[in-house]
Amino acid sequence: MFMQSENIPLFPEQASTFAWQVDYLFFYITAICLFFGLGVVLVVLAFAYKYKEQKKFASPRNIHGSLVLEFTWTAIPFVLAMSIFVLGTIVFHNLYSMPQDATEIFVVGKQWMWKFQHGTGQREINELHVPVGRKIKLTMTTEDVIHDVYIPAFRTKADVVPGRFTYLWFEATKPGKYRLFCAEYCGLNHSGMGGWVYVMEQKDFDSWLSGTDADKTPVQAGEDLFNNKLGCASCHAGGDTQRGAKLEGIFGKEVKLVGGNTAQRDEQYLRNSILNPGGQVVEGYQPIMPTFKGQVTEEQLVSLVAYIRSLSPDAASAPSTGSGNGTGTETESEDKAGDDQGDK
Repeated sequence: MFMQSENIPLFPEQASTFAWQVDYLFFYITAICLFFGLGVVLVVLAFAYKYKEQKKFASPRNIHGSLVLEFTWTAIPFVLAMSIFVLGTIVFHNLYSMPQDATEIFVVGKQWMWKFQHGTGQREINELHVPVGRKIKLTMTTEDVIHDVYIPAFRTKADVVPGRFTYLWFEATKPGKYRLFCAEYCGLNHSGMGGWVYVMEQKDFDSWLSGTDADKTPVQAGEDLFNNKLGCASCHAGGDTQRGAKLEGIFGKEVKLVGGNTAQRDEQYLRNSILNPGGQVVEGYQPIMPTFKGQVTEEQLVSLVAYIRSLSPDAASAPSTGSGNGTGTETESEDKAGDDQGDK
């Protein structure tokens, strides 16, 4: 579609469902800039020639204002600016509104590598295998500094920010091998923090999955942490020893906090509840749960969140915070204030 040399393409290949939208918006804005940029230069040159000085100390003819002219050069830029805004909003919405039927893959950035884990347990470093024609959602976080996942052929990118989850999705349209970059300067070896996305036919992807050793799935790893290694079940698993709230069926629902505020129980809420349980206390519970900040890694946090989310049957349909803004909703794991109080 695009002019390109033998080795270096002028534009990356279009390989996702919304790549053409990004390109058309880019060409539209570029065309407007070129039209007015060249137009202004030509008008300046024409006026410089037409109104060059003919005689010394000549008095120019008075020029009166024109309402039509004033309206025209106000209306045209306004219409063009609003068209860019509307088209940009549509493309942005398509890029960052997470589809509910997407296959989720967890991503952890680290100086200087990308770590991916599939829902079936397979792990990859600096490589990501996905099937063609399937929506893929990346749930991302980082162990250290800010990074940025950027796949030029898919025309998609998103920051990976310390201390919170961010999200990105795509649907590849053609099999192939596509570049993956970190697009946010993250240290001395930033330029080496890259990788490849392999888009495969479904049968080839299934063969790859079956031929790749799988670790515990994120849900299984989270369950092991919850029940055994971290001892969360001693307070949250129910029974006579239960001191914390039950976690079944909570994901995606609203919770009331002490002070009258409310919060949405999403991935960021669960993350904050683990790392800073006393930050925002759920109404009816006391902030006596210990913090796990510094005791669990980012990958363990991802697994814990995946497990708690799996306890809600409708977790797949619960909305994700597409921007991953981390607005601080916490303490799903606050302990009970009284024996007669039930679940949050």
